[in-house]
Amino acid sequence: MKTLTLVRHAKSSWKNASLGDRERPLNSRGERDAPVMGQRIAEAGIRPSLIICSPAMRAWTTAKVIANEIGYPVEFLQREDEVYLASLDTLLDTIAGQDIGFNNLMIVGHNPGLTEFANFLSPGLTHNMPTAGFVSVRFERDDWNLHEQPETELVVYDYPKKRA
Repeated sequence: MKTLTLVRHAKSSWKNASLGDRERPLNSRGERDAPVMGQRIAEAGIRPSLIICSPAMRAWTTAKVIANEIGYPVEFLQREDEVYLASLDTLLDTIAGQDIGFNNLMIVGHNPGLTEFANFLSPGLTHNMPTAGFVSVRFERDDWNLHEQPETELVVYDYPKKRA
């Protein structure tokens, strides 16, 4: 049994127009939502054996906060360039390349790729995965090659305003 969790980065700031897209930090809402969603991930019993993250500052910061909330060693976070603004196909390729010894993966990245991936894994789940939202699915596979759509069981789909 494998578990895959997709996390969209928390809300980012557009305050400093001189920053490139990869350098944009979290805004105050993102700084508030990231630890709350990390706690909800922990409450859902999600314990990734590997967290792969976009190198963008907003995704990296979100991943570090979540890692702290779930007790995942921050030094084990993996930044992968290909996760930055990745398409569904790129995300599928990234996942397929992971060691079969990992049974629980988490990807921290961006829309629209994450929403597309969420709907690939759980058709019709959402029209838009909100910032700091996450979706976790379980499936029976020995490897991480998901190019042929696997039959999945939705574990949880949560986002900041869901419980507001």
